[in-house]
Amino acid sequence: MENGGGAAEIIDSLVEARTRTLALVEDLDEARLMGPRLRIINPLLWEIGHIAFFQEFWCLRHFHQHQAMLSNGDELYDSARVHHDTRWDLPLPSRADTLEYMRRVIERVIESNLAPSNKRIEGYGQNYFLQLSLFHEQMHAEAIAYTRQTLGYCAPCFASASAENHSRNTHGELRIDGDAHVPGGKFLLGSTGASGFVFDNEQCAHEAEVAPFLISRTAVTEGQFREFVEAGGYRRRAFWSEEGWLWRQSALAEHPVYWSREANGRWLRRNFDQWVRLQDRLALIHVNWYEAGAYCRWAGRRLPTEAEWEMAASCEPANNGSAVAAHKRAYPWGDAEPTPTRANLDWRWMGCVSVDELPLGDNAFGCRQMIGNSWEWMATAFGPYQGFRPGPYKEYSEPWFGDHKVLRGGCWATRSSMIRNAYRNFYTPDRRDVWAGFRTCAL
Repeated sequence: MENGGGAAEIIDSLVEARTRTLALVEDLDEARLMGPRLRIINPLLWEIGHIAFFQEFWCLRHFHQHQAMLSNGDELYDSARVHHDTRWDLPLPSRADTLEYMRRVIERVIESNLAPSNKRIEGYGQNYFLQLSLFHEQMHAEAIAYTRQTLGYCAPCFASASAENHSRNTHGELRIDGDAHVPGGKFLLGSTGASGFVFDNEQCAHEAEVAPFLISRTAVTEGQFREFVEAGGYRRRAFWSEEGWLWRQSALAEHPVYWSREANGRWLRRNFDQWVRLQDRLALIHVNWYEAGAYCRWAGRRLPTEAEWEMAASCEPANNGSAVAAHKRAYPWGDAEPTPTRANLDWRWMGCVSVDELPLGDNAFGCRQMIGNSWEWMATAFGPYQGFRPGPYKEYSEPWFGDHKVLRGGCWATRSSMIRNAYRNFYTPDRRDVWAGFRTCAL
């Protein structure tokens, strides 16, 4: 499905995204760009080359039928063909040659796509492939950030982020707790595409019926999860699913992956290469689906389904709060695009903020930060909506149906141009390196 903006507008965003990608790796030498062989990350030297290859493939080779710019590009960078574990062993171009390839690709994309085109490939036009390339690069930028976290590299530095950080208003926010009541009913789950580009897994919008439910007004905080850890939650089998307990034992997990307890009992969290104290009201991140489920059982709660979450984020009360209205909001606060006062997105503060901040981003039922700050795990397995048809990039969704879990809402490093209420992210349930936390529902 097409984007409502013009090609020139999308190209401006592509240039900005490439600038962001380069800034994420500009302080890393060739050795750190390769890094250790780990299942949960890519060698960054391969990843930045893959970003350019993906853009070249869809915007130049697929849409314009250009010849390949690299004679061996498919063998190096096609993620569907190159097995993850082999990416450290490939004859990758040097750092300088990789950056040169990235430069040449973006220049050729600009040259080839500035003029409007009515051409369509299997029903998809120029803007679709430009937008696909943009969102792909923005997703990988977020992945590069969590790779830097995984490897203990210093936090990336962006001039725009550091400048805006000084103007952040952190005063006067009242603590919010408790649950919001959502009356349930029927609503349209998924995206129609009327507002622009959407990925294949959220198309086929369809009617879903949801029973009334109570959902927490905020995501779970570091302080709340610390109570679970200190109550022995990681050692009590009753709180864990069978698969979760097997994971906990194999991972030797006793607490969230980046936490450490000092001799005096104080808890610290590693933030990139720095150790910082836990903050009671800071949104929890870096926990996996199994850990989220164990916390819920300990607390007498549960994870929301993605239909519940999308209803809470998108719908408005009707009939004096006994039902939901037909209109769906694009964002929790309405249809206006995200701003710094509504959502923690776009790397603005280089990490999570307190769950009590940004009240202007509340949904119609009083939930805060359903967009931005931290991704939120859903109870739901990632699968197709009825009538699913893969898009041109067939490897995006379908290969991951069944063994991945859904996440919603975006995080502080998610780009505001990409995220909305209906957006579906997905990871395997053991992943705790990503910027993910959760909120809970009453049983």
